[in-house]
Amino acid sequence: MNKTQITLSPVDGSVFVERPLADVSQINKALTQAEKAQRDWQNTALEARQRICSKAVDIFVSQKDDIASEITWQMGRPIKYSTGEVAGLEERARYMIEASSEALKPITVSEKEGFTRYICKEALGVVLVIAPWNYPYLTAINSIMPALLAGNAVLLKHSAQTPLCAERMAQAFLEAGLPEGLFQYLHMSHENTEYLIQSDAVKHVAFTGSVPAGAIVEKAAAGRFIGMGLELGGKDPAYVRADADLDAAADTVIDGAFFNSGQSCCGIERVYVHQDVYDAFVEKAVALVQQYRLGRPDDPETTLGPLVKSSAADFVREQVEEAVSQGAVAHIDPTHFPKHEPGTPYLAPQLLTQVNHDMRVMTEESFGPVLGVQKVSSDEEAVSLMNDSEFGLTASIFSRDIERAVELGQQVQTGTFFVNRCDYLDPALAWTGIKNSGRGCTLSVLGFDALTRPKSFHIKHG
Repeated sequence: MNKTQITLSPVDGSVFVERPLADVSQINKALTQAEKAQRDWQNTALEARQRICSKAVDIFVSQKDDIASEITWQMGRPIKYSTGEVAGLEERARYMIEASSEALKPITVSEKEGFTRYICKEALGVVLVIAPWNYPYLTAINSIMPALLAGNAVLLKHSAQTPLCAERMAQAFLEAGLPEGLFQYLHMSHENTEYLIQSDAVKHVAFTGSVPAGAIVEKAAAGRFIGMGLELGGKDPAYVRADADLDAAADTVIDGAFFNSGQSCCGIERVYVHQDVYDAFVEKAVALVQQYRLGRPDDPETTLGPLVKSSAADFVREQVEEAVSQGAVAHIDPTHFPKHEPGTPYLAPQLLTQVNHDMRVMTEESFGPVLGVQKVSSDEEAVSLMNDSEFGLTASIFSRDIERAVELGQQVQTGTFFVNRCDYLDPALAWTGIKNSGRGCTLSVLGFDALTRPKSFHIKHG
């Protein structure tokens, strides 16, 4: 008898979804179907693949209101923002459909008399995508869309917190005419997920999640010599220079820190501000944080929803309390947010000053609505502190001097560097990280490379 997966909504703690978990026989059946379907799909013309994928996006977008409601109830994002995820998926998916023509075309080399030489990009086979709950569609589509366009089959294991997202995506592709077996979802236990990773049929794993979970995935695949994409989070910094537009910087940083209740791998979790503008920045930032409305995410007036679980909120509370005990100053009174309630997922936002890197809140990923603001005296000190991290996903500098900001950006250890913005994925740019933020690349034309293998053709004439 199958075990059951239960999803509790952070909105009110109720059971929102119950699904049976796949057993080994069901997993093996899905693998067999995927392998069989993929053999024909890889020989399907790219234009036909593009048409089906485009139609799937149309179908998905047409259901945006229902999808938004499901996002809100599964992971707690305010309903006023949930449709934004549908728009984001559409932007990324349509870009990848268009980019696939260039990304997947054969590579030609210089002419050599008597020879024809080129490099084709062949599908790998079956790709396993393991997706998280915090941006349940955006993170998944980054790998699913290029994998299918490249001629692969996809198996999706979504977070137990957001199982309906897997079902919605699979249904959209099926309705669009994608051959049966090419895109399947499996609700699985951790043990059976490891079993699937170890299957000879799986040729690539795309995982988004925590560093410890990424280590488990990597260990499960050890010795198989398959490709892996690991996006493992961050402790992303921002630096506000003395010449920055303070109003724009404060507005952008605060939104980047508190959107999605801070539950974003590329959200701003620490900010360094030049001493000449430090006091003014803090004043503006505190005023912005106090404007948030913490409440039930199904209320259209709510701008800050609950964290995904009470344990996640407790983790952030512990970081804040520990920092304050070490000398940090908390600028936000939780009683200003009536819905704030210890022991629940509803957590008031917090902004801390007098922080340093001896405090966990400045070095350990928080994944919640808290921001540490540290004063610096120079560009050199800011860059040194930005690089003082085990992570390297994104980093931002706010300055009117673009040339100087870019010069500093070349010194920052990060996968994506922003000037005067943050917390955004441009599908035309490679999404990648360094250090414990993971390895591999999604999005852009480069995102197709990990999902294909090069095959060289060396033809002698005569």
